[in-house]
Amino acid sequence: MSRGHRPGSLALGVFACLVLAGAPQAQAQRAAAGPPDWPCVQRLIPELAWGTLWSGPSPEALEREWWEDEEVGRVVRFAAPRSTPEEQAVERVREFVTEASQGMNGSEAELEERLTLLFSGLFELTNRERRRAIDGIRGASRAQLARLDSVSAMIDELEEKRFAEDADEAEIERLSEALFWEQRTFQHRQQALPAMCDQPYLLEERLSRLVRVIMQGMP
Repeated sequence: MSRGHRPGSLALGVFACLVLAGAPQAQAQRAAAGPPDWPCVQRLIPELAWGTLWSGPSPEALEREWWEDEEVGRVVRFAAPRSTPEEQAVERVREFVTEASQGMNGSEAELEERLTLLFSGLFELTNRERRRAIDGIRGASRAQLARLDSVSAMIDELEEKRFAEDADEAEIERLSEALFWEQRTFQHRQQALPAMCDQPYLLEERLSRLVRVIMQGMP
């Protein structure tokens, strides 16, 4: 095959690869029945509801905020972030629950309040981190959709230049190379989406484990 035909073959090959790479995303969107920029199989739940995780007293009825209890604030800020290994987070919460249970001198109401404050803080920070993760996923999905549009335009330009009477072989080669790397970028970022989609679920699971430890200390 002559060199003049190679760019066209490359363009069609890239286009086919992009369609195949984009198929799982389209299937995920149909399965999730979410907004167009939600690429995950998991259903989009923008905010957690505390009642689905917590069977203790309502955190909305608390008369103070979780950070107003200095020790609770320290535990929350240590245990909630993803940067803290989960085992360490669970252990720190367990230590707090044990110490609080032993230090209340029989005051069940005070113990109940402090443990509810602890839950309130962990819930708030986890929900905040979930929102950031969800925003990141949707932003990445929008970028991928925009990249598909860009690649489509590049393919059209490449085909136009290829069949022009005064075809510039150097320009065709340059555009072919740019198209190839744009396709590689698309595929690489597409492969990263499933791991991103797992993050909101993993954060919820982490919070659930911490909540179970707290509930074990409830009077």
